[in-house]
Amino acid sequence: MRMMSIASGSSGNCIYIGSDNTHILIDAGVSRKRICEGLRGAGLSIADIDAVFLTHEHTDHVKAAGIIMRNDDIPFYSTSATLDRVVRDSKTGYIEADLLNVIKKNEDITIGDLCIRAFGVSHDAADPVAYTVKNNDCKMGVVTDLGCFDDTVINAMSGCRAFLAEANHDIRMLQAGPYPYNLKSRILGKKGHLSNETSGDMISKLLNDSVEAVFLGHLSKENNYDLLALETVAQTIDGSETKYRGKDFKIEVARHDEPSSVIEV
Repeated sequence: MRMMSIASGSSGNCIYIGSDNTHILIDAGVSRKRICEGLRGAGLSIADIDAVFLTHEHTDHVKAAGIIMRNDDIPFYSTSATLDRVVRDSKTGYIEADLLNVIKKNEDITIGDLCIRAFGVSHDAADPVAYTVKNNDCKMGVVTDLGCFDDTVINAMSGCRAFLAEANHDIRMLQAGPYPYNLKSRILGKKGHLSNETSGDMISKLLNDSVEAVFLGHLSKENNYDLLALETVAQTIDGSETKYRGKDFKIEVARHDEPSSVIEV
């Protein structure tokens, strides 16, 4: 399996996961042009994409949904509440209803030789989810846009060999920054976004002998930066009760402005 972040951040999100035979996107929150350019880095075109799975309805996750449906005839999958919000969003444009597919949390969806499962997360959206993707015994995951994590998240992501996890903000930068109080409270709340420290706590619980790579995703441009996120997450892992250390696996920031490397496991 292969995994690549085409874009990850508050300005837009799109993650590619695929096998030799089947290719999907998690979210389509940047322009179709950027998605096509990103896919070329993995030797693919948008015509190779078999399905798009949406985590929730916020613009930075669904921006290109309408145009991809209209231009490329690719099916989209998400929960009923999320798809309803996407359809009602005037900025999405015309949506082809036949391309919308309702999924249920904690149930497997098979696309080609990939098995995709959605699980619920805590975020201020209609019915937000994260995803795991399996091909035979190889499992990958994408978990962003959550204000807190619990055993449900850890159990769902358990066994991933590569995954993208949110490390949205540094708490001190956010508290001292220019955001209004209500926005700071939203981000710091249980339905907001994970800080670097909380991301490190979550990742430390997901590490196993098979983990080969971790992406840190959805970094805030105003309240975080790459080196700070990497150092804080690694230090948090090093100080946790897990036997693993931050240097035991590849860890990379998934940037908002350029695709990541392609991870193959």
